Amino acid sequence: MNTNSVHDLMQQGLREKVFPGAVLLVGKGEPPLFFKAYGKANLFSGLPMTRETVFDLASLTKPLATTLAVARLADQGRIGLDQPVAGWLPELAGSDKATITVRQLLCHQSGFPAHRLFYMTLKSLAPRERKSAVLDLLKHAPLAYQPGETTLYSDLGFMLLCRLVEAVAGCPMNHFLKVEIYDPVGLNDLFFVDLTSNQRPHRPYAATELCPVRNRLLVGEVHDDNAWFAGGIDGHAGLFGTAEAVFQLLRFLIADFRGRVSTSIFSRQILSEVFHGVEKNPLPLGFDRPSVQNSSAGRYFSANTVGHLGFTGVSFWMDLEKDFSIILLTNRVHPFRWNSRLGQFRPNIHDRIMEHFEI
Repeated sequence: MNTNSVHDLMQQGLREKVFPGAVLLVGKGEPPLFFKAYGKANLFSGLPMTRETVFDLASLTKPLATTLAVARLADQGRIGLDQPVAGWLPELAGSDKATITVRQLLCHQSGFPAHRLFYMTLKSLAPRERKSAVLDLLKHAPLAYQPGETTLYSDLGFMLLCRLVEAVAGCPMNHFLKVEIYDPVGLNDLFFVDLTSNQRPHRPYAATELCPVRNRLLVGEVHDDNAWFAGGIDGHAGLFGTAEAVFQLLRFLIADFRGRVSTSIFSRQILSEVFHGVEKNPLPLGFDRPSVQNSSAGRYFSANTVGHLGFTGVSFWMDLEKDFSIILLTNRVHPFRWNSRLGQFRPNIHDRIMEHFEI
């Protein structure tokens, strides 16, 4: 099938400086229908973008790491989604966070504000003290509203979920994910960069920003400052990966949900809640849905679609009804974050893909 119309629009994105580089993967079943790399991974070194380029996945960490870790613990009977998180994090007892449930955190209904510059406090602490200090910062962060009252997208809620996972699992969240999910699925190119170990996996990374906080170009270290100062592993950001690894994980989740894998990791019940919520709260857990109007997913994805965007210029949408995924990974914040052209480009490329492949 001739894919020039999709390819031409990606080339146009390069010419119009929507991004320095990108990897686009379109999948319906296997192998991918379309899988190409464009432009530069690093404008300063001239490193070309390839299909093997590793991206800072930013907020894709929420659905593809933190949510799955929580789902696995729930399946194991080690946590309850409708139980207060303070039951596992006694530091929250007696605070205004004491009644927040795990589900409320996953659905962005915890009452936490969207974001706080915790790194401004963390950077004055010794590196070994920073990770533990985050829980105290979360405990004392003023809520924007009462838990369960409304929905407000929040990084802070997922930072708390990371601490929940680690308290229950008894190990860092990246270790739990690797042993329980990523290794069994065969995902070698989906990982966190643990800044406390000084052992960054040797991979071809897409550069992100000339960071004004760290005074250097960020390559293979998490772009989000709160996550970086906390050690690189957190619930809202910190995951790195390739487009193919994201695709493989999404394919596995669909297959596991439909009972089509030889070794299941998740129950159908927990994946149903992750993708569709429950009757009393039909929001997906950790994933997003396309908005009704002006969606970044474009015009053609069905209502039975989940996905997520990430600040660094990454995204995926997975149509559960059509068994169809689009993964678009870019380094749009390289070298500066104020490049906002991707917001208009993304729905256009999604629509071009859907029209071309007649999905």
